[in-house]
Amino acid sequence: MTTNSTTDPTDADGIDPVTLEVLRNQLESVAEEMGQTLIRGAYSPNIKERRDCSTALFDAEGRMIAQAEHIPVHLGAMPAAVDAVREYDPKPGDVFVLNDPFTGGTHLPDVTMVSTIAPKTEGAPESDGTEIVGYAVSRAHHADVGGMTPGSMPAGAQEIYQEGLRLPPTRLVEGGERREDVQSLILANVRNPTERRADLRAQLAANERAEERLSALFDEHGRETVLSGFDAVIDYSRERIADEIAALPDGTYEASDVLEGDGVTDEDIEISVSVTVDGETIGVDFSGTAGQLEGNLNAPIAVAKSAVYFVVRCITDPEIPPNHGCYEPVSVHAPEGTLLNPDPPAAVVGGNVETSQRVTDVVFTALAGAAPERVPAQGQGTMNNLTIGARDGSFTYYETIGGGFGARADRDGMDGVQVGMTNTLNTPIESLETEYPLRVGRYALRDGSGGRGRFRGGLGLERTVTVEQDATVSLLTERRRHAPKGVAGGENGAVGENLIDGDAVPAKTTVDVAAGTTVTVRTPGGGGHGDSDERDGKALEADRSAGKRTDSDVETGETDR
Repeated sequence: MTTNSTTDPTDADGIDPVTLEVLRNQLESVAEEMGQTLIRGAYSPNIKERRDCSTALFDAEGRMIAQAEHIPVHLGAMPAAVDAVREYDPKPGDVFVLNDPFTGGTHLPDVTMVSTIAPKTEGAPESDGTEIVGYAVSRAHHADVGGMTPGSMPAGAQEIYQEGLRLPPTRLVEGGERREDVQSLILANVRNPTERRADLRAQLAANERAEERLSALFDEHGRETVLSGFDAVIDYSRERIADEIAALPDGTYEASDVLEGDGVTDEDIEISVSVTVDGETIGVDFSGTAGQLEGNLNAPIAVAKSAVYFVVRCITDPEIPPNHGCYEPVSVHAPEGTLLNPDPPAAVVGGNVETSQRVTDVVFTALAGAAPERVPAQGQGTMNNLTIGARDGSFTYYETIGGGFGARADRDGMDGVQVGMTNTLNTPIESLETEYPLRVGRYALRDGSGGRGRFRGGLGLERTVTVEQDATVSLLTERRRHAPKGVAGGENGAVGENLIDGDAVPAKTTVDVAAGTTVTVRTPGGGGHGDSDERDGKALEADRSAGKRTDSDVETGETDR
């Protein structure tokens, strides 16, 4: 582990550095084991295959202690969920379920479970186990939570009521006993309740695993040592991130970018940011951003904070243990009633997936003024959300499709990967075709879609899916007319395209289709970095051997395929 701090953050907590390092790794392993339990126990391909889920461990004050390296937009917003639950006076043995974006959630398909942790230790009196020492949190994207369309990702929603079942923090388990009435209420308002029930149980199992593992740590190290370790790991991360921020040049850095309509209007929507680096702190202000939208690209403030925290980690040292300490030196402001801090009942399902990506882009662009060598060219800037489902609830398929990663100052961008605020896998074709009435006709890289440069942007993907029964298709995508930008003389990546039976459709659309319909999603490529004339011969030859178009191919129209 690399340490950049010149001070020892463990002195105040009375924990020696070796014990701290052991505890830090063990606490992170608790979060990782939670994630593995959730993935293994889930029923829907969206969780068990794509791994669209996240897990983390919090202390009794609601501070994040450790997280598994899962989905950035989930993890950065989790503290808001814990804060919301703590307002409901939780007791030992309680488990809360929630998804309300205005009370700790992100968007409605992301269902969060928050469990109290009150472990008993060996040889402890009967009264042990009555004090809450922390919270186990799991968040998973459920394939359907009701609403106006299968998959709960409608392109045209204008109110949150249209997007699905909305749950404020609600006790699903009370004093160790599951409340079947609450579970029945949830399952009565979703499509495919059998799948939802199994995924909810997987989340419960993940949270239970956290309490088991934390109890074992109490037995191994002693209660007070572990609780002191909570403070120590937070202090450690805070000092390291503060040192990293202090190394950046002070100043105010600004940038802006746009979203391509909100599903109601096609007009561009501006996101503007001012980032101030001042000593060991960073202040991020979105006051110049557009007002609250009629469509569903509004993003709760927790989502905006997630994007900012992600960027700060990327431009400092990503190896710093991610916990509450990383966030303390960073402040985020967005005026109420705006795109990034909307008032209910705003529709928000697209804000979590698409607006978060643009916030990431714009904060990266601003901080390029402070650390240009650490900021890549723009990646695809979209999650390319594709949802296909039957209105009778017989199936719901959801996918976020990878694309090009922006070129960096010292290497090419990666091809066909998730970028920014998502970190999911794809759904393997074998699993997709087994689970759903769908057939994949093509799944390939898009030749020439990465921006040229000294270092080339990553390639986008093309995925073609044929529906074998009548269904509803929803697309929530971006970068269909504004290309991912290259930097330092690098060229832009290619824009994406959405097609239904070969005809172009809008970036955000929901449409009922007949059996036999083919949906094609072509994802954007990443921007290039540097002048393409400086690209050396070895890199050009590597492009050819990989089947990618070279600079001369683009000029002559030739291709190796």
